[in-house]
Amino acid sequence: MKLQKIVSRLQELHPKEIDLSLDRIKDLCKRLGNPQDKIKAISIVGTNGKYSTIQAMFAILKKANIKCNIYTSPHIKSINERFVFDNEELNDEELANLFEEIESANNNEPITFFEILSAAYYLKASQYPDNINLIETGLFHRFDATNILKNNLASIITSIGLDHLDWLPENEQTVEKIIYEKTSTLLNSNIIIAKQSDREITNHIKKTISSNSSNKIFYNEDYSFTIKENDFFYYEDRFGGIKLPMPNVKGQFQLENVSTAIATLRTLKEFDIKDDHIRKGITKINSIARLQEIKSGNLKELVKDHQLFVDGSHNPLGAKVLNEYLESLNCNKHIILGMMANKDHNEYMSYFKDVTTLTTIDIPNQPNSIKGKELKDKLNGFKNVNYKESVEEAIKSIPIKENDIILITGSLYLAGEVLNLN
Repeated sequence: MKLQKIVSRLQELHPKEIDLSLDRIKDLCKRLGNPQDKIKAISIVGTNGKYSTIQAMFAILKKANIKCNIYTSPHIKSINERFVFDNEELNDEELANLFEEIESANNNEPITFFEILSAAYYLKASQYPDNINLIETGLFHRFDATNILKNNLASIITSIGLDHLDWLPENEQTVEKIIYEKTSTLLNSNIIIAKQSDREITNHIKKTISSNSSNKIFYNEDYSFTIKENDFFYYEDRFGGIKLPMPNVKGQFQLENVSTAIATLRTLKEFDIKDDHIRKGITKINSIARLQEIKSGNLKELVKDHQLFVDGSHNPLGAKVLNEYLESLNCNKHIILGMMANKDHNEYMSYFKDVTTLTTIDIPNQPNSIKGKELKDKLNGFKNVNYKESVEEAIKSIPIKENDIILITGSLYLAGEVLNLN
């Protein structure tokens, strides 16, 4: 397959030692005519909630007949997901041709795979100068390949927590350092700050962006939402309140992301977003592997009438909000867990309360994942922890009763494998 061959070739250009700088991506984009200077963008930084916030904005913008380009990472089922232009994913042939163009411009120079992908995105996006680009940053932001824009419409800071600590020196593995990396070089435009897990994090963000002259919009100070009886979603900001239907996503944390999407689009007056666009958009959000219920398919067949969810959470903050959702349900909870080797496995699982069974599994096709047997041994503080090789075996082994819920979680890579299997 042509696309897969090109992807493998591009991955081999990856430098053995990565120096954290933006020189490689800037040089490559210069050869391409600096396409990043020709686009209108909203940048999304943070630890959790970036993808959900983007998908909520996308759903609303589509209802307003505004065309979007979207750049996200990592992908769940296929690399094409990272490249949305004019509201559609690029097909294999278009993506292969785009990568070949970038490969030729790079001329075999050492470069990270993410930098290649970012340059490819910018080049293609520049062909749609009127579209709105929703750009998710990678690991951090300060030295991220997406951080070469000279201006943007807005930056969104989603919830920030501890993740990807192996990229930081040991003495700097703190949430303050992560906040600095993610927010210290945001552009001067509008900054929308989502709900954070505690007041201290919000205060650190305020301090880090204090010299940034942007218009700043904070959750709970400038916008908020409440769930009213009769199950409607009431959103409020300085422009007024809107009574809305419940968004088609699960969990309080995803509703927080929806509110941040609404706040951003209402702040940007050039979009002329009407209440009706928001009303219709938030019931049509396509959020893959974010507390996604599997309602049909091969794996659903195995659980029959019981609820089956897949969620790509893989850090403590993700575990915390996921557990909050589980605790709101009055039923037995069964977790199937697969994780990457570089995560703090015990820390992740420590947030889950009242789990009926825990089954660890291997993540197929992921050499950097921890083996399920090893994961089971590490989590020996849990009662009812079992190991099964595959997700199918894990599902079959669970003693499931009426109204029970099965949740597959621990890694976006696992979520992708599960959705492909299904």
